[in-house]
Amino acid sequence: MNKVVVLGGGIGGVETAIALKKEGFNVELISDRESLFVYPISIWIPTGEKDINEVQIPLEEIAKARGFDLTIDRVIEINGKESSFTLEKEGKRTDFDYLVVALGQSKLKHKGIENTLSVCGSPEEILQIKEKIDELVKNKKGKIAFGFGGNPEAPEAVRGGPVFEVMFNVHNYLKKIGIRENFEITFFAPMPKPGARLGEKALKMMDMMFKNMGINKITGKKIKEFTQNSVIFEDDSSIEADLIIFTPAGDGHPVIKNSDLTKTEAGFLKIEDTCQVIGFDNIYAVGDSASIEGPEWRAKQGHLAEVMGRVTAHNIAVKEGKKIEALKGYKEHINIMCLMDTGNGGALAYRSDSKAMLIPLPVVGHWMKKGWGIYYRLYKLGKIPRLI
Repeated sequence: MNKVVVLGGGIGGVETAIALKKEGFNVELISDRESLFVYPISIWIPTGEKDINEVQIPLEEIAKARGFDLTIDRVIEINGKESSFTLEKEGKRTDFDYLVVALGQSKLKHKGIENTLSVCGSPEEILQIKEKIDELVKNKKGKIAFGFGGNPEAPEAVRGGPVFEVMFNVHNYLKKIGIRENFEITFFAPMPKPGARLGEKALKMMDMMFKNMGINKITGKKIKEFTQNSVIFEDDSSIEADLIIFTPAGDGHPVIKNSDLTKTEAGFLKIEDTCQVIGFDNIYAVGDSASIEGPEWRAKQGHLAEVMGRVTAHNIAVKEGKKIEALKGYKEHINIMCLMDTGNGGALAYRSDSKAMLIPLPVVGHWMKKGWGIYYRLYKLGKIPRLI
């Protein structure tokens, strides 16, 4: 039985391990975290609607339910030519036939970034956001700045949706407890039209939401630096804030940057449509670790990472003769699809080559996303089949 090692226990890595096991491979998942952190529903941690434990699924439970091996360790090196990787505790490993890299990405380092907190950071960082918001609520007033950045070398590596979701949820939370009028909320981004990849209609709807919620907006100004209580732009104008919630654009993972694998200048792995790393027959990459090629509006999302994992498993199975089928590609599955939660409702965002829309879902949208979170946990633990 061929052995496949998956490096990374995030959304893409876990789905890859599940799909590979279904194809009949001997699978080992290696992660530096003991749990799969479900970022799409972590948006409710800052407002106290979800507990940290509710958005984590122990990898040991998933591995047991799905039948793959699990190793908790940190990857410190990958050598493609030697067909090896090195772990912090176990050392160098060569005991595999195929390797799937799903290590995710790092973040661009802005000057003063330590003065910000990210909704797409570590679980500990998201808990810090909750603590800071709790402090401001206790004082019954404050200024909060929400923003995200871009990476010109990897325009698809932007995380805007979660920032909008947490901002809208904080707005509604403050409104619900009767102190919204004591808070100044400002959104900022360096690009002139943040969210433009969703289409012009979506932009107009977002502008209307900002106006109705009383959220200030500063866009099209490059970020110069962050201080303890301000965001400073290139023209030296600034935003005063008691709390800065900022998600930088993605940058290549350090292990990938230091490897001999084929990569872009930004440090993302160059892959074929089959998810195979260019120049390496037995190495594949999925999710944020890979450079995604496609339309200008493309974006890295969890559902695409999972599709890439299933595509990878299928293609390795074909290569090993387990299937007599054509190879599959990830590019045909590129679209933007998310249920954007606002705390009191939601909006379904979708973008493809032929369609761009943002459909308001008052009240029901919020509960639909809650329902998705329940489904996701049950599916990962093998208790119900995959529906989408």
